[in-house]
Amino acid sequence: AGQRSPMAVCMCQAVLPAHAGPRGQLGAGPLLRWMDAAACLAAEKHVGVSCVTASMDDIQFEEAARVGQIISIRTKVNRAFKTSMEVGIKVTVQDVLTNSEKIVSVAYATYVAKPVGAGEVELKPVQLLSAEDHLEHSLAIERRRIRLGYVQVFQKLMQKSNEEGDCYTCEEKDAVSTEHTHVQSTELVLPPHANHHGNTFGGQIMAWMQTVASISASRLCRSHPILKSVNMFKFWGPSFVGDRLVFNAIVNNTFHNSVEVGVRVEAYNCEEWIRDQPRHINSAFLTFSAVNDKGELLTFPRVKP
Repeated sequence: AGQRSPMAVCMCQAVLPAHAGPRGQLGAGPLLRWMDAAACLAAEKHVGVSCVTASMDDIQFEEAARVGQIISIRTKVNRAFKTSMEVGIKVTVQDVLTNSEKIVSVAYATYVAKPVGAGEVELKPVQLLSAEDHLEHSLAIERRRIRLGYVQVFQKLMQKSNEEGDCYTCEEKDAVSTEHTHVQSTELVLPPHANHHGNTFGGQIMAWMQTVASISASRLCRSHPILKSVNMFKFWGPSFVGDRLVFNAIVNNTFHNSVEVGVRVEAYNCEEWIRDQPRHINSAFLTFSAVNDKGELLTFPRVKP
């Protein structure tokens, strides 16, 4: 009694040239925007009020989509907690000529209900209709526990690192300074970038982050990097229409055929912009690989922090 059926949303999108990168493959930026939009629709369908992105678990990209193919994004609320809910996201690509379908990505996002006014909405549980629903419902609480524990462990490691100081040295002569990979970009949040309450879409921020991270990675591989995963994507605060968002990206380390880029996002309203008082709203770690014209993985040079 009082339960709602699982709230699912399906979104289909044709991959057009405007969505593609230099290799004719679907850019990660548009895909991240579509994933966030579809997941947010499922969350709002369940709760009945506006929702905002709180975090996304590690997003892995398994397959690339090309111009002319069809992207399908299926989202469903797996479990509702007190004021937040987990939404499962499954992205597939279909070739219209062969009718074959492959999985592009599977991800899990957390959304928070944002009712009008100061009140809170206590979410109703979803109705579990199938064995898959029951499994995802059980796993959701474990993913939430791991997610919260992951943040705590990471913060302890950062605190320990700050206490010990920087003692890292790179002995390799050909190591590239990470300062060479630093990229900064500023974006003005306009109405098309936000929802009807004026909050910046999480997917739009992810797309901007992917752009600066890709430029940072390209300074090492001298090619067009391919996004393989997005890790620890979490919102620490909101941003709104009229805010200036400053994105800082830098390579953290390289791992032979892949590279990790860290991105930090800070927001300023007009007054904060003049006073240089940023609000840290988001950070994430993006992993890239790169290939040559023959499709062979390129090797990244060692870096010196």
